[in-house]
Amino acid sequence: MSIDALGDPTTRTAADLAWSGPLLAGKVVLVTGVVTTESIACGVARRAIDFGAEVVLTGLERDLEKARDAAASLGIDTVISYDATDPEAADAVVEEIRQRVGRLDAALHAIAFAPRAALSGDIVGVDPVGLEKAFRTSTVSYAETARILQRLAPTSGGSLVGLDFDAAGAWSVYNWMGVCKAGLESLNRYLARDLGKVGIRSNLVAAGPIHTRAAGGIPGFDELLDAWAERSPLPWDPHDTEQVADAVCFLFSDLARAVTGEILHVDAGYHAMAAPLRRAAGRDAES
Repeated sequence: MSIDALGDPTTRTAADLAWSGPLLAGKVVLVTGVVTTESIACGVARRAIDFGAEVVLTGLERDLEKARDAAASLGIDTVISYDATDPEAADAVVEEIRQRVGRLDAALHAIAFAPRAALSGDIVGVDPVGLEKAFRTSTVSYAETARILQRLAPTSGGSLVGLDFDAAGAWSVYNWMGVCKAGLESLNRYLARDLGKVGIRSNLVAAGPIHTRAAGGIPGFDELLDAWAERSPLPWDPHDTEQVADAVCFLFSDLARAVTGEILHVDAGYHAMAAPLRRAAGRDAES
């Protein structure tokens, strides 16, 4: 049975889905923002393939060779140049995907940027030009990715997922990127509202701190790792991108057919704790 034959994904029953086999069998997935194999985006691409999907990657023109190397390691043929801050770029991506694979069933937004000065120190006095670029890159581009998916999704709908870092409170570091993520969380709710009418879901995965190239640009990143060591009730492995990727793939899948406007925390439970559960490394453990 084809995916389209199942009809409206929001009305399918468990019996309808029993045929499906691999979680993402028959789906075409777009993964944006790929640079290195250590990235969360690359982890999502790897797990989507494991779950039966065909994957298309995008990367910035300056990072395209690295993205192609990452794609080759995964056996992915299609890698597209995409600058999410260019208003005309989405149209070009749509046309290239349409020619190469015909459609999209799901898309991951893994695009973010902020100048280093916007990530630590006082939040006031940062160059507004850099902040405008950060907001356009990290927040507005989520709507651009939605536009790509909307134009290529089948009539049965699709799934849009973005990568988040919990913006419910202020961090000791992260500063303006935290503000951009707060905007992303709000945008996610509005996209869920508007895309629902065409069967497209919009959700975010709020991951704990992961060692990636982007994390290397955050001053005081080790402070976040220390916080997780003290407070998360489950063990947190900052090198394991697949713990995040598996959650993204769930949201891509028809198992999440009634989930939209959600922020799924994949952070070993850190967000749910009101205070540290143990002392910092080097001190006696305290439960």
